[in-house]
Parts: sequence; C-alpha cells; structure tokens
Amino acid sequence: MPGTTGEGPNRSCTPPETQAAPAASGPQTARTRIRLLTFPREHGAWGILLVPLIVGAVAGAGSHGAALPLVFLTVGALALFCLRTPIESLAGSSVTRVQADSERRAVIAAIVAYSTVAEIALAILLWLERSWTLIILGAIVGGILLAQALLKKLGRAFRFPAQVIGSLGLTSTAAAAYCVATGNLNSTALILWVSNWLFAANQIHFVQLRIHAARATTREEKFGRGLPFLIGEGLLVLFVIAAWRLGFVSIFTTLAFAPVLARGLMWVISSRTAPLEVHRLGRSELAHAIAFGVLMILSFRLA
Repeated sequence: MPGTTGEGPNRSCTPPETQAAPAASGPQTARTRIRLLTFPREHGAWGILLVPLIVGAVAGAGSHGAALPLVFLTVGALALFCLRTPIESLAGSSVTRVQADSERRAVIAAIVAYSTVAEIALAILLWLERSWTLIILGAIVGGILLAQALLKKLGRAFRFPAQVIGSLGLTSTAAAAYCVATGNLNSTALILWVSNWLFAANQIHFVQLRIHAARATTREEKFGRGLPFLIGEGLLVLFVIAAWRLGFVSIFTTLAFAPVLARGLMWVISSRTAPLEVHRLGRSELAHAIAFGVLMILSFRLA
C-alpha cells in the first residue's frame, strides 16, 4: 500500500520514495536504477487507480455497450500513470534521479513510449465516444495532479497532503469509467469518484499512522498517535451518513465503508502492540480495497 516499506524492528519504516537506491554497482544495479527511474514504485497507487476504474466500469456496465472504449480508457490511464515516474526522475523532483547519460536516454525513451501509448489510446477513446465531458474531466484531473506536484516541492511536511490530493486524481478513473460505460458524466459518476477518494484517503492516512506509530508499545501511545486518524474517521462517518440521509447514496453504499472504518478503530483501541509487518499490512490493505470495490459494485447494483 502507499508509503510502506522496511521490515523488522530495527528498520526505518519510511515511504519508498524517501529511501535512496542502494549504492552498489554492476549490471543488476543499473537495471534496478533504470526500473526505479522509469516505472512507478508506489504499489498501493496501482490499487487506488485500478479499483475505482473497475468499480466505475462495472457499476455502469450493460447500459451503453462500451467494452472497447473501456479498454482504451484503461490503457490510456495506465500509460499516463506510468508517465509521471520518468518525468519526475528527469525533472529531479523524485528521490531517485538521473545520474548518467545512459539513464537519461532510458528515461527519455520511457517518456516517449508512455506518451505515445497514452496519446493513441486516448485519441481512439475520444474518437469512439465523441464526448467533450471526458476532455473536461481530463483537464480537471490534470490540474489536480499539478497541485500535487507543487505540494511535493514544498518538502516532506506536505507529503501526506500531496498523497491525498494525488489520490483524488487517481480515483477519477471511477467517474471516467462510469462515463464511458454509460455515456453520461452525471451525479452517479461523481458519487463513485468521491466515494473511492474518501476510501483511498482513509487508507493513506492509516498506512501513514502505522508507519509513524511503528514503535508504539502501549495502548496510550497508539491512541495518542492515532487521535488525528480517529477524528478523520469520525468526520468520514458523519459525511457518509449525511450523504445517505440527503439521498445521495443508498444505505448499501454507506455499509461499504464499514470494514475499513472498523479496521482503523480496532487497531487504535486494541491493546495488541505487535511490530509492524509491512508485507502483511500491504496484503491486508489490498484485501480491504478489493472488498470495498465489491461492496460498492453491489451497492449500486442493489440501488
């Protein structure tokens, strides 16, 4: 999940983007550096991108016959997602930065390849759909990702807000997929977008909490570190209930948030203080993301 790495009690549990590449040499290290420079490292971000896309596509399926456009939407979204990594590496805004001419050539080649795939896929998508709403949505998402880039340049203190803002851009795939599947960018598409973003923001906040509270040894320490997270969960509960009472979402949609909300609450108030196991945390958060996606699809189908 986003921002988790390190293992064992003596390892620093810092996000992947804050750790420098190993200072070794040789062909294997060169290949590793090229991969870090040209391919996204944030494993959790893949889920934040793809789960909403699947939710939006399935929630709107069957009403527009848009299987082929959805394929091109997926390809274009993945290409644009991958494009960010080599651009940041070349611009020097990533921790892993270009250091040699061979790396620069590889990064430029990756930028050209990703850009070409994205342009072709999205051009075909727009030709098939002939929808100005997708262009408007793309412009909005571009502004969101620009805001994220600006926040990241302000330093580590803005890393968490940048991740949350970035997840707003990634989860826009829910609205885009629903729009392609149904032919409409309506209130349902926006509800899918906001719902997936709130879920992603909760996951990012929880992972950051687990990292920064990795050395908490008592319930009191966990509660002290987790109080801002609990406040965030409380606000999320109020927001979801208000959306239900106002008729924006069904009761089934509110229940889709129950497992992830319970997960965070139980960790904070639990007396169990086992060491942070990063891989186990990643698997658990992935399972929660899949469960949320399934519950969201069922909620919209039942509604």
